[in-house]
Amino acid sequence: MLLTRSHVIVINKLFIHIVCLYLIINLYWQAFSDNLGADPVEFVIHFTGIGALNLLLLSLFISPAAQLFKWSFMMQFRRLLGLYSFTYALAHLLSFLAFEIQFDWALFSNELIDRPYITVGLGTFVILLMLAVTSTNRVKRYMKQSWQKLHNWVYLAAILAVVHFYMSVKSDISEPLFYIAITGVLLWCRRKKLRKHF
Repeated sequence: MLLTRSHVIVINKLFIHIVCLYLIINLYWQAFSDNLGADPVEFVIHFTGIGALNLLLLSLFISPAAQLFKWSFMMQFRRLLGLYSFTYALAHLLSFLAFEIQFDWALFSNELIDRPYITVGLGTFVILLMLAVTSTNRVKRYMKQSWQKLHNWVYLAAILAVVHFYMSVKSDISEPLFYIAITGVLLWCRRKKLRKHF
C-alpha cells in the first residue's frame, strides 16, 4: 500500500514524539540512576538547554526547507517542534531551580544580577512560554493578526537563546559560535520577512 501524504505526516509526527520523549525520559532515568558521570546536574542542565535550542532551530529550519524542496507538508511539524523546544526549555529551567539552587528564590534573584546569562535565558523562556500557550488554532483564530505579530518573537527567542549559550560558556566557545552561525543563516533566509515586520 502506497503511503499518502497524511500517512507521512502522522508517521513523522509519531517519530518526533518518540524521539523527544525518549531522550528526556531517559535523561532523568539515567540521572536518578547515577549514570551521568561526576557532575550529573551540569549534564542534565546542559542536555535540556541544548535540546531546547536544537528543537527551536529545527522549527525555524522547516520553512526555508519546505520552500527549497517544495515539501509543503513539512510545515505540519513546525508547531510540534516548537512545543517540544518549550518542553525542553521548561525542563532546563526546572532542573536549574531544583538541582542547582534548590528553589532558593533569594539566591535565584542574586543569580539574575550576578550572572546576566541567566537573565537572558529567562527572557528566552518567557517568549517560548507565550508562544506555547498561544499555539492552538483556537487562540490563533481569536487573536487574528496579533497572533502573527506575537509569533514573530520566535526570532528574538532564537537570538537570545544563542546569546545565553555563548555567555554561559567559560572556555571553549566553538560550540556556541557554531550555533550563532546557524541562527544567522536561518535569520538571513528570512531577511525579507524580518525587514517587513521589524
